[in-house]
Amino acid sequence: MKYFSCLCRKGLFAGILTLLAPASQSLEYTESRRTCISHNVLRQPFFGDLHVHTRYSLDASTQGTRTTPSQAYGFARGEVLGIQPWTDDGKPLRRVQIPRPLDFAMVADHAELFGEVHICNTLGVEGHDSWECILYRHWPQGAYYLFNFMSSMHAAHLSLCGEQDRVCKSASAVPWLDLQLAAEAYYDRTENCSFTTFVGYEWTGMDADTGGNLHRNVIFRNAEVPVLPITFIDKSDVESLWRELDTQCTEKEGTCDALAIPHNSNLSAGVMFPENKSISVDYARLRHRYEPLLEIMQKGGASECYFKAGISQDELCAFEQRPIDNLAGFNNPPGPDTGFARRILLSGMAVEARLGSNPYQLGFIGSTDTHLGTSGAVEEWNFLGHGGKGVPATDRIPAGLPDLLINNPGGLAVVWAEENSRDALFDALRRRETYATSGTRIVSRFFAGWHFPDNLCALPDRLERAYTDGVPMGGDLPPARQRQPTFLLLARQDPGTKTYPGTPLQRIQIIKGWLSEAGEFREKVLDVVSSASPALSADSATCEAPAVGASELCVVWRDSQFDPNERSYYYSRVLEMPTCRWSQRICLERGVDCNIPETVGKGLEACCSDDHRRVIQERAWSSPIWYRPTLQVKQTAG
Repeated sequence: MKYFSCLCRKGLFAGILTLLAPASQSLEYTESRRTCISHNVLRQPFFGDLHVHTRYSLDASTQGTRTTPSQAYGFARGEVLGIQPWTDDGKPLRRVQIPRPLDFAMVADHAELFGEVHICNTLGVEGHDSWECILYRHWPQGAYYLFNFMSSMHAAHLSLCGEQDRVCKSASAVPWLDLQLAAEAYYDRTENCSFTTFVGYEWTGMDADTGGNLHRNVIFRNAEVPVLPITFIDKSDVESLWRELDTQCTEKEGTCDALAIPHNSNLSAGVMFPENKSISVDYARLRHRYEPLLEIMQKGGASECYFKAGISQDELCAFEQRPIDNLAGFNNPPGPDTGFARRILLSGMAVEARLGSNPYQLGFIGSTDTHLGTSGAVEEWNFLGHGGKGVPATDRIPAGLPDLLINNPGGLAVVWAEENSRDALFDALRRRETYATSGTRIVSRFFAGWHFPDNLCALPDRLERAYTDGVPMGGDLPPARQRQPTFLLLARQDPGTKTYPGTPLQRIQIIKGWLSEAGEFREKVLDVVSSASPALSADSATCEAPAVGASELCVVWRDSQFDPNERSYYYSRVLEMPTCRWSQRICLERGVDCNIPETVGKGLEACCSDDHRRVIQERAWSSPIWYRPTLQVKQTAG
């Protein structure tokens, strides 16, 4: 075990630099692999899931999940997976398969309790007969709360771990090695480049005062990784995590590199992205380097923006909004400053105006956060729940809805990269050329520049011009005087499958946020191109959708209200025509008629709840593009 970990750390397992350079001079491999046949300097969209839990996560294992990391990767590639509940002889009572394989995935199990979960599930190892493990095996729900209380809120191991936590730290090497081996086994190093895996894990902490979510998914560039994960128990503040990644990874000899992706922040109670003036320059710079992305959508909802009637105007912000703002279950409703991306982006620009560095210059991704190992299972028409803290299926198939109304199938991460290799995808994540979807496979592009012609959509070389004369999503607009920035927005509908065709596009919007010269936060939502009236919706009684919408949309938009003295960001939001939500589909399939009480079977009571959102509008959010004024602009403009 020690010998293998040493190989991983020193880089032999990761490989050496390849002598075969790819077509793009900016892409260099940090591992031994063949050059991808499909390589495009204008970049391609790759769909994936960077937030997948398997049997090594406490909350998954205590809900009956037996999926291994290898099985999760196999599922992402299109293989059939059996899931709980199980028969007495270990056969699954449910099976699931995604209709379209993913391009990439990462198993990100909660690393804090790797040792405890392995010990409690492995006969004969030290600690297996401890009272905590007896509790785990005979009362999993009780163990879930106890184990999490100690690890996530108090950054401590259990007593079974022994002096200086020796027993659990040693045991945690087994799951960590399995994650590495599975990622290596399923990574396609051939020239086909059909599937990419990343080694990673979830750093799992909670703010003890507010119950706010502090989780991060740590992703490594290649197979060269630390000997053990750096956990919340090891380093219980995020700045220490980044510095320890420096020590154990990025500053060591070799090719180890890492990023930390903050978990969907809608349950962070505002503590994941502090706005206070105690933020230092070093903190801002370190966070800018390690956390270029935010997971804006997963099974627990969306964190784009806050909506409440009478307070905010963008009704589309109500999409998958949770009723509380924290993980601990405290009955605190969300607010504009409790973890929503738009406020975070504006806060980052305010910090930059003060310190010269933006800690929250964040691109967007989505993922599932599945606790069944079902990476990429995001279809509304085939949702079986996520396990974890949802509706349990440990002993029997749920009689009604397979999950809580507040949960959803999850989102996807989309990366614009030259090819489907670890280095190409990782580079794209770092430069934020990414976008999030709510589960749909919309193709979305977003560029900004100072010289885009009005007819750019019609030009055959529009992408070449967009890259040459502008910047893509995730980028920074260079400073300019006496000009208005122009934006190229393109979208193509999810093609779907033969059985379940994709949904046409309704419109594309631009969201602009800016910091006034007086330091006030401002935002605006603009429809820049549409194909159908926003008033049209799916019929929730039949789930029939309007026969309108576009397969493709493209527009060049100019910001006529641009002020070169104001810091600003822009991102696009692509909207499909409305369709039925997963819960409404099941309610209709089960024959529920809320006017006839006898049709509301056991477990289907939520179908008639006032909180039931029957129709949704799937969407894609591009990473923002930023503009910042220079001192010269401030002195001379106007």
